Amino acid sequence: MEEKILLWVQENLRFDWLTPIVKGITYLGNAGILWIILSALFLIFKKTRKTGLMTSTALIFDLLSVNILIKNIVARTRPYEVIDGLVSLIGQQSDKSFPSGHTAASFAFVAVLWFMAPKKVSIPLTVLASFIALSRLYLGVHYPTDIIGGIAVGMICGILAVILVEFIEKKIKKEAH
Repeated sequence: MEEKILLWVQENLRFDWLTPIVKGITYLGNAGILWIILSALFLIFKKTRKTGLMTSTALIFDLLSVNILIKNIVARTRPYEVIDGLVSLIGQQSDKSFPSGHTAASFAFVAVLWFMAPKKVSIPLTVLASFIALSRLYLGVHYPTDIIGGIAVGMICGILAVILVEFIEKKIKKEAH
């Protein structure tokens, strides 16, 4: 079924005018650099420092779980390597397919925002995270389940980061009294 979805996307949703836009969206997720920059910006300002600490923690959890652990354990081959006729629009990828690292980092970041940021910040960034995730299907470098797995792992990392930072903050405040 995943093969049929990816081939359908390739045959029906790829347009010459859209491809550069989708590539640009996916590049925003490369190495989680957008999310790292935003986390650093949050860390600079006192008002958003706690959120920055949480998003940074979420991205570290994501890096360890996705790039160090899950991708190496699952070792799923990229879809363009095994699906006849599927073309990657961004060439060979250097790592394995499951889960999508772009998606996991994006959702680790925005999961924190759902708890910590106003909707005027969290909603647009969640939409961007979703576009980054979907771009990976359009470009032919991930299976749909890689995207679903990336969303799940990312959300877990984000939620765990919120819980951990809140726990440490309460512990520090308790010891200060």
